[in-house]
Amino acid sequence: MIVNFHGIGTPARDLEPGEGKYWISEGQYDAFLGLIAGSGAEVGITFDDGNLSDYALGAPGLARHGLTAVFFPLAGRLDTQGSLSSGQVRELLSEGHRIGTHGYSHRSWIAMAPSVLEEELVLARRKLSDTIDQPVDEAAIPFGRYDRATLAALKRLGYRRVYSSDGGAFAGDPHPVPRWSVQSGTTEADLEAFLNDDEGLYPRLRRIASRAKKTWL
Repeated sequence: MIVNFHGIGTPARDLEPGEGKYWISEGQYDAFLGLIAGSGAEVGITFDDGNLSDYALGAPGLARHGLTAVFFPLAGRLDTQGSLSSGQVRELLSEGHRIGTHGYSHRSWIAMAPSVLEEELVLARRKLSDTIDQPVDEAAIPFGRYDRATLAALKRLGYRRVYSSDGGAFAGDPHPVPRWSVQSGTTEADLEAFLNDDEGLYPRLRRIASRAKKTWL
């Protein structure tokens, strides 16, 4: 199972509409990491968007709890106010974390025109790869929105692993790999239920049906 974070503390840039609900307090973050570290479960951690808080608060918190993560910055936001700098991305890599791509401009990857596909899936990856001087072969889908054409394009371009926001635990190496995103209203009890794979029958069925629909569209 994978827990996904976005922003921690006070944003240092203007947020997109609806984005604020994915920012959590420093206290929430530390409590959540404590639960993850002490759960005894096999839990991955990811960060989307490349916010400055990934470096200022996210990475230090991970170090305190002996954890690592995969960071998915937006290539078009590198070196801009409130987002990661190129040097900070390299530092995250040197600390034992992995770097993937979240695309270029934080837009949907469904029904992409050829020019959009080139920028989001090719140029963004190239910019991040040049930044860290290593291949980038992992991608996190923006907004959790995808269809069969999206997955086919990512596979054709050689991405080794692709992450969604479908939630739930998983076995093996599904395509895409589901993640559970914390929000400002997420409680420790919510996280404990996820870590115990205790989401309930009807939520599980809805999640499975939603993923199946997106996979086959």
